[in-house]
Parts: sequence; C-alpha cells; structure tokens
Amino acid sequence: MKLDYSWGNARHDLLAGVTVAAISLPQAMAYAMIAGVDPRFGLYSAIVVTLVASIFGSSSHLINGPTNAISLVVFSALAFFDPDARFDAYQAMFLLGIMIGTIQILIAVFKLGDLTRYISESIVIGFMAGAGTLVGLTQLGNLTGIRDRGTGQQHVLYRLWLTLSGGHVNPRALGIGLGTIVLVVVLRKLARRYRLPQLDMLLALIVAGVVASAFGWSKPALDGKTVISVVGSVPRSLPLPHVPEIKFWWVKELSGSALAIAFLGLLEALAIAKSIANTTRQSLDYNRQCLAEGLANLTGGFFQCLPGSGSLTRSAINFQAGAVSRVSGVFAAGTVALVVVALAPFARYIPKSALAGLLLVTAARLVDWKRLSYAMRASRYDAGLVLVTALSAVFISVEFSILIGVALSILLFVPRAALLRWSELVVSSERVVRERLPDDPPCTAMLLYDLEGELFFGAAPELDRCFDQLKQRTRDEKIRFVVLRLKRTRNPDMVSLERFDHFLHDMQARDVTVLLCGVRPEFAKAMGNLRFQDWLPADRTFPEEAEKFSATLKAVRHVYDLLEQNSCDHCGHNELVGVDRQALYYLV
Repeated sequence: MKLDYSWGNARHDLLAGVTVAAISLPQAMAYAMIAGVDPRFGLYSAIVVTLVASIFGSSSHLINGPTNAISLVVFSALAFFDPDARFDAYQAMFLLGIMIGTIQILIAVFKLGDLTRYISESIVIGFMAGAGTLVGLTQLGNLTGIRDRGTGQQHVLYRLWLTLSGGHVNPRALGIGLGTIVLVVVLRKLARRYRLPQLDMLLALIVAGVVASAFGWSKPALDGKTVISVVGSVPRSLPLPHVPEIKFWWVKELSGSALAIAFLGLLEALAIAKSIANTTRQSLDYNRQCLAEGLANLTGGFFQCLPGSGSLTRSAINFQAGAVSRVSGVFAAGTVALVVVALAPFARYIPKSALAGLLLVTAARLVDWKRLSYAMRASRYDAGLVLVTALSAVFISVEFSILIGVALSILLFVPRAALLRWSELVVSSERVVRERLPDDPPCTAMLLYDLEGELFFGAAPELDRCFDQLKQRTRDEKIRFVVLRLKRTRNPDMVSLERFDHFLHDMQARDVTVLLCGVRPEFAKAMGNLRFQDWLPADRTFPEEAEKFSATLKAVRHVYDLLEQNSCDHCGHNELVGVDRQALYYLV
C-alpha cells in the first residue's frame, strides 16, 4: 500500500470496489453453482477470500475470490459424494480450502513461486478451453429446467446424458435462461459502446428475477414447489468461524485435487497480476502474492468459503474503474458483505436457469479464442499440449488436466532439450573458420567439430554418437588431431563429463590429440572439480574469450604448430602450410 495514500486515492478505490462488488455478487453465486454447492458459500468467498488476499497481496489491482476455473475443479473434486450428501460435500470443500491454502503457503515459504512460469501457456489455454466446454455442458440441466440425475461416482458426461435423456424440458425455465443470455450480451455491447459500468450480469439477473416473480414462477405453491427452480434462501448473515469436519479418507480423495487447484490458482493469480503490472509498471513480489493466495484460502476454509484465486474479470474491472491500491479489494469485500446482510432474502427469487444462462456466457468468455487459434497454428508441440489438456479436462477430470498437460510438456520437452547438435567446421580457402560445405575437400590434418546444446544426462546418447563418429573417422582417415568447440554447450553434469573423460582417455591411448576450445567457465570449473588437470595437459584446453581473441582460432593455430609435416591436400590447396597463423579469421 502506498505511504502517501490520500482521500483522493480512497475515493478512486471506493468507486472501483463498489463496481467490482456489483459483478462479484452474481458471479459468486454462479460459481458456487458450478462447484455444486450452496450459493452462500460463493458469497462468503467473495467477502473473506477477497479481503484477506487484498490485505496481504502484492498486486495493487488483483481481486481474489471465487473463479469459474477453480469452481469447476472443486466440482470435480467433490464428485465422489452422492448428490444428496450435501452436508459431507460442504465439509469436504472447507477441508479442501484448508489443504489448498497450506500448499500455497508452503510454496511461498520455500520461495517456489517463480516455478509457475515453467507451466506452458499452451497448457493454460487448453485447460481454459476444456473447462469452458465443461462449464457449458454442466449447466444444460439447469438451463432447461431438468433435475440432475446420477451419482457422484459417475462421470460428469454420463450424468449429463442421464439428466437430459430422463427428463422433460421446462419451457419457462428455458425461456428465462435464453432471455438472460441475450440480455447479458446486449448489455455488455451497450456498456462497451457508451463506456458504461459493466453491470450487465447483475442487471440481467435482476431482470430475470423480476420477470419470474411477476409471472409467479418463482413463488412456491401450496405443496412448496415452484414452477421453475430457484436458488433458494440465502441466510442474512456474515460468514462465521467454523472448524470443518475431517475424515482422513477425504484427505486421501482430495489430495490430488488440492495440489492441482493450488498450482492452478497460483498460475491464474500470477498471470493476471503480471498482465496488469505490464501496463502499470508495478513491481511484483511473486512469493508474497503466493503467500497471500495461501492465507486467503486457508482462512476461507475456516469461514465456510468456496476456494478461490485471482479473477481475470473482476481484476480487469478493478483496474479499469480506476483503483490505485489494494484497498479497492477491501472495499469490494465490504460492499458484498453489506449487500448480503441487507438484501440476502431477495436471492430466493433468482431462477437457476438465469444463473445457468450467465454461466454459459461466462464459459464462452472463458475461452480465449484468439490465443487458442494462435497456439493451434504455432507448432505441433503447442497444438498437442492444447488438445491433450482440453480433452483431459472434458473426458478425464478437470483437476488432473493441468497435471496431465504439465507431464506431457515435460515428456515432449526433454527430448527437445536433449537434442545435442554437432557440425563439422573447416578452414576455408579464404582462411576463414566456418561450417563445412558439401563441396569442401576433406582435411586429413585435423577434425574440427562444433557442439551445441545442453550437456545433461538426457544428451548422453547424442554425445556418444558424436564421439563414436570422431573415433571412427580418426581411425579410418588416420587423423591425429581433433578440435572440439564447446562455446555453445551449457550446463554440463556428471554423465556428460564422464563421457568426455572416457573419450579423452581413449583418444590419448590411440595417440590422438584432442583440443577443447571455447571452454565456458562452468565447464572449466567442473573439469577442475573432477581433477582433469591431473592427466590432461594444460595446452589441450582453450577457455572462451572475447570474439577478437577467439579460442577456436588459437586451437587451430596450435594444431598447425604441432603438425611436423602437413601433407593434407586441403591445407595445401588453401596455402595454409607455413602461413602466418594470425591471418586466420573467425566466422562461426
């Protein structure tokens, strides 16, 4: 928070906070429905999680609370409960929030926040596409007024099929839902055209509730039933401290989901914070933001909250509404709390089909169609990650789709990182060291090879192939000198250094001199640690230097100095026998 905080700043933050609260109210109830829990838990999350994250966070504009992606994963995580076991599902959700918060706090304590940047954007895009599809599918029952069927042990798609195939469409509910969709789209276009506050979702929800009430569809009959399903009563109270029930088999069932949600939540929050900070030039403390996310979810678990994360929609509105500090999040949470206390009884008139309409619009907006198209066209690597992650979210489970995508990215990346490249260099007729062309005559005086890539254990097979080729050529062509250029190699490990040890010893045993040039500091340090100097002469290594003092040229000149008689046709053709060694140039 700024030290020079003024009344002017407070006015801007208050306006932004109230604007954010207006969109938080319908979204919080809608996201609770995505998670399959009582809407009040979404409202509680919009109060507690938003408040705690705003107090302890790093970003001046990030607004935390319930989000559609997190809610969808929560829904999948609680799917092992039967639909009628609501109390147990709620207790498990509170426990899940505590587990998520604990994991996120540990990530912050061990300063692992930056690791989230290693999760590919293609995975996030694929997850959002799959999550958006699943959000839309899971709301078809509410949109059409058909009661959900199936059990928690059944796949969500199978339960959807049971729901749609075993019930009758309620035309009034469908009309309310479709009307809500049209109204939200029209109001959003008007708001953008005339630069009005983005209250489209809240206004559409109010209109839907008024229409349903005016026609008597949301009022219970003598048997207590309504013509269309409604949200039901929301207690006029603020979230109170609550220690959730703990069953250890729940912990086992929820552990994988907790890990997935913890990383997904941090990924969401940090990505949004970075995006806004790119515009505001704010310096972010990523580990502090991770700590804030963890504290918010941990606290929320003890106050009956739906787990949450950074919200792209509410954060963007907060920024666009002129917020200047984290106090705007405090005002947003306070406004939601006031509305819950004052207007909670009116929530019972909100049709579920209207909320389903809002969620279908949200699902469509959840998918970044432009970036999705970009990723699919960028490369087969990115397209594969997008498709696998998206299909995993729909057909396997949302909470594991991120983990599946990350595992696949690692499996695809390691072979790419392990691709060690090598190419043969020559001294041309212009006395320039460059890559060998097909029509260049062979040189029998020396072999000059350039290596490029990561020298870690994954590259060992490629390194073996390179060394085998060098051994074979020196044997067949009776070459006594080999120059290896290592300037473009990185991160040597024990396995690669062991390969170099064996290769150099084998070549020494066959009276072949190997010179290592362009040796980088980390490679030289590793050689020193392994005491290469005890058996490898000092004049066999040439450390990397400035361009005009090329280690490669020094090594090549040294080879010519060591040659007792150079009968190579290539060198003779290039007039390099007896030439001034300083006349060589470097073009690699």
